[in-house]
Amino acid sequence: MTSQKRVLILTTDAGLGHQSAAEAIAKALKHLYDDDAAVKIANVMAKERIPGLIRLGNDEYDQLVTEHADLYALGFELSDATVPASLMQAGMALFLSGAIRDLVRQHDPDVIVATHPSCQSPLSTVFRLENRHIPSLTVVTDLVTIHQLWFDKAIDLCIVPTKAAHDLALENGLSEDQIAVIGIPVDPVIATISKEPAELRAELGWRPDMQTLLVVGGKRVKHLREILHALNHANLSLQLVVVAGGDEAFYRRLQDIEWHSTVHTYNFVDNLPVMMKASDAIMCKAGGLIVTESLACGLPLLLVDVLPGQEQGNAEYVIEGGAAAMAKTPLAALETVYHWFELDHEHLAAKARRARELGRPHAAHKIAERIWRLG
Repeated sequence: MTSQKRVLILTTDAGLGHQSAAEAIAKALKHLYDDDAAVKIANVMAKERIPGLIRLGNDEYDQLVTEHADLYALGFELSDATVPASLMQAGMALFLSGAIRDLVRQHDPDVIVATHPSCQSPLSTVFRLENRHIPSLTVVTDLVTIHQLWFDKAIDLCIVPTKAAHDLALENGLSEDQIAVIGIPVDPVIATISKEPAELRAELGWRPDMQTLLVVGGKRVKHLREILHALNHANLSLQLVVVAGGDEAFYRRLQDIEWHSTVHTYNFVDNLPVMMKASDAIMCKAGGLIVTESLACGLPLLLVDVLPGQEQGNAEYVIEGGAAAMAKTPLAALETVYHWFELDHEHLAAKARRARELGRPHAAHKIAERIWRLG
């Protein structure tokens, strides 16, 4: 009997994208290799020995990017220079290497995968301290605007989602052999959904005969309540599906609205890919995860919020690629929705075609295959 290959996936919960990428990779590994794969996902910030200040920054990530977006953007820009980035690498190595060393000793992996840039420098430190090297792979979870902390020369392979990311990795010292353009991993179930949208809508309890706009977001999406108010009073031949993303306060506010059109509201869901496949377009912010999943589902995007920094690159990528539009005000959002769903259906269909062309629904499986070969 063949012994299991042990894969340790290091991530954090600072933003949903890193954790979701880790989960997508784990699902793909189990799907492809079943009992031959022993996969462990570890949140490096959850270790008890991590300094309290570091854990606080991780835990309060949502509040930081929501209430202090300009400050976050300034920090992203300033820290992406050579000297500040070197200082950050040293700090991460100091504070996180002990926790990561414990995880490596505990799980004794054959391969290590990192889906957050804070893991790279500490991993290099652990390898030096332990006088060993474990095959290691980084999976970048932003499309274009990528912090140089992602690109550590000690890592064996860096998975990037776009040609622009590939070129940035080269600029930051990685060799061509260390880079693979595959995509951001999304839930492998996306690639298996073959039912027509109307059939999926019926199964979800939605009107199967109505055009459907999926709206995803809570407190982290600016002006979302005002946008929904405008759509609710616009008398559009459209059903809205609103997912609050686990934001309980926002979800309660949705229940207090007197809706004048067909609306389905949810707090937290575990079948978002199915909801995406059942919809005609999505309204959301430009987060790496939601953008990538939407493209993998062939879903046109109406972006209504962009976090300065890495999300700006995500927005530019899908807008320039013809799969998305940007609406910075509630009025602009209403105008775009009216144009897409009432005036020019072919315009919306063209954006759906471009989304399918940009999407990479099989990325998780392809990454799993590279992990298997690396170990």
